[in-house]
Amino acid sequence: MSSPSISLVVRPRGRPIKNLPEDVTVNATDSTAHLFEKIAKGSNFSVHRLRVTKGSDGSPIPNSTEVTVLETGLRNKSTIDVKDLGPQISWQTVFVVEYLGPLLIHPLIYFLRPLIYGTSEPPSQLQTLSLLLVTLHFLKREYETLFVHRFSLATMPARNIFKNSAHYWLFSGVNLAYWIYSPNAPTAKPSNSQITYLGIALFVIGELGNLSTHYTLRNLRRPGSKDRGIPKGLGFNLVTCPNYMFETMAWVGMWLINWSLSTFVFLILAVGQMAAWARKKENRYRKEFGDKYKRKRFVIIPGVY
Repeated sequence: MSSPSISLVVRPRGRPIKNLPEDVTVNATDSTAHLFEKIAKGSNFSVHRLRVTKGSDGSPIPNSTEVTVLETGLRNKSTIDVKDLGPQISWQTVFVVEYLGPLLIHPLIYFLRPLIYGTSEPPSQLQTLSLLLVTLHFLKREYETLFVHRFSLATMPARNIFKNSAHYWLFSGVNLAYWIYSPNAPTAKPSNSQITYLGIALFVIGELGNLSTHYTLRNLRRPGSKDRGIPKGLGFNLVTCPNYMFETMAWVGMWLINWSLSTFVFLILAVGQMAAWARKKENRYRKEFGDKYKRKRFVIIPGVY
């Protein structure tokens, strides 16, 4: 027996939406993703550009293949509000553009040293090593973006790409590169080989540990699903977000190699941001999984925070 069809009253919320249908008819057992598709088809918009809420209480209706229209509480003649979120861009594209900045800026400043600094001296071994490690770091990030990460949200407002990219293009791009490859930088001087080797070791362990953690997180989510499991594996018995712990380790290693103030400033900014994200994730795990989740005292650095 087929499920009953229901008619929903559609209202625009905020800016007018041209061609937005005044009503839409769906089956009660249709997924909310199907509802989004019908609204998007009628308005000639992408489903990712639309936010749909219940007219009765303003609660959001998820764009999900696993939630039915009936389960949202909508009934025949219920009202839904549709908001235009504006032009969207995929999260994957944003990440690719973010990490592209350092990959372009570091080689550019490294090879243009004679023009930028007015020096004929060749780059030092530490400067070449720094270029190699920075390049490997962001190539790894591009690889993860394209082949490892699964994004819970498909898109973000297109205008956010400038704000999101500024952190990487300016702080880990121009800021790091200009001072690391300067003829007056600590990297231009002879190195303490023991400290340099320690920095390389921390960098390699951090990068490999970070990659391993990202694969663990990827495997918690089925393709096309927003559901997550409780993460277990390397580092998860120590902190909430071992991916951030290993990221911190890698950048500490980078700092021990180049001793640049700009690297230290970037490290502090990055750790501060990751710590805030990790605390939010710990709170979400506790709320989502309840007693099934073993609460963590430290979220990013064991024994510290």
